[in-house]
Amino acid sequence: MNINIPWEWYRTFLAVMKEGSLSGAARMLSITQPTAGRHVAALESALGLVLFTRSQTGLQATDAAVAILGHAQAMENTASMIERSAASFSAHSAGLHGVVRVSASEIIGTEVLPPLIAQIKEDYPQLTIELVLSNRIQDLLNREADIAVRMSTPVQEQLIARRLGSIEIGLHASPSYLARHAAPESIDELFTHTLVGFDKTTPFILQALKHFPQLNRERFTVRTDSDVAQLNLIRAGAGIGMCQVQLAGFPVPLERLMPDFFAFHLDTWLVMHEDLRHSKACKTVFDILAAGLQAYINNVGHEDGYFYGSR
Repeated sequence: MNINIPWEWYRTFLAVMKEGSLSGAARMLSITQPTAGRHVAALESALGLVLFTRSQTGLQATDAAVAILGHAQAMENTASMIERSAASFSAHSAGLHGVVRVSASEIIGTEVLPPLIAQIKEDYPQLTIELVLSNRIQDLLNREADIAVRMSTPVQEQLIARRLGSIEIGLHASPSYLARHAAPESIDELFTHTLVGFDKTTPFILQALKHFPQLNRERFTVRTDSDVAQLNLIRAGAGIGMCQVQLAGFPVPLERLMPDFFAFHLDTWLVMHEDLRHSKACKTVFDILAAGLQAYINNVGHEDGYFYGSR
């Protein structure tokens, strides 16, 4: 028998005993159902016991599971006492320490996260925050980042994922551009205007083109693969382009055009490797970013054209 059994496996065992299913245990522990299944299978293999049998109502505990339940609960109580002791010590310490690496797209990283990071540094000055700006999906499993803002549903296992809402993308133009060119009222009129857009095709662009095939690369006469550059070209009056609706009000007020023709929604998630759930630094940063991003998505927290996050 393997005596070096991880506490995680016992914790998952206890969650299954309480919830009666792998899915319930996964929700309780904020892990994926396959991960919960692996934990139970690994514990059964290590102990040489069958702990659960499947039934129409879920998982049925065996006599072996009932026999070890009390011992596992004692382990849980001990773990809770250790966590409370550590939390008490932490409360009297100087504050959170460590490095937390956050990955986000260019737009989110430059337009939305800075005030949230400023809030984090004000509250936890001894934390080090590393901000990675990339439209490429960072690999959390290989620890390219600790926390990531993603505009697609996470598919990797072993991730804690929180859906924050949906960000709407629309066509916008600045007052200076519209003072020189009448706002288009039809698709044909739109294509007579200067359009600001992408140069190289990305996964996001491919997804958008499925819904709006008319907006192909050749339609854009001002092209750049930098989302930040596109946004600032629109603000400067260079042409009409795509912009997150929440960003259209500041610092340059932009006018939304033809919403009935073009409206694209991006599911927005905050994700973290499940192994970091016990890192107080990562969990604190995760919670602050989640609250601030939800406020941004819900279009609240703007004061004098500046986004202040969750305060």
